Amino acid sequence: VPSRFREYKQGDEHLKMTGSAREAYEQAHQLAEKELASTDPIRLGLALNFSVFNYEVLHDPDEAVKMARTAFEDALAELDNVPEDAYKDSTLIMQLLRDNITLWTTDQDEG
Repeated sequence: VPSRFREYKQGDEHLKMTGSAREAYEQAHQLAEKELASTDPIRLGLALNFSVFNYEVLHDPDEAVKMARTAFEDALAELDNVPEDAYKDSTLIMQLLRDNITLWTTDQDEG
């Protein structure tokens, strides 16, 4: 299998790729916070993906929980203002954020 098809790279290449991904996530996250409502499904989905990236790839559970919790709580505070066409998507992603927070904090307590 050619190296470009391997899921996980090794050494310097791994560090370069994770650094590039982190930078892209950070830029997208900043833009989403500035331009999108806290309940927007795109913003919530980005927070979900970025928090999983922090947890799974960067092995930073504290940052993952902080990011997921902030996104969840910010959206919860504005839930009454969610447009009807986005409500289902927003609440589904919020549930996934909450599930991850529960899982990750349980892992931290056990570990």
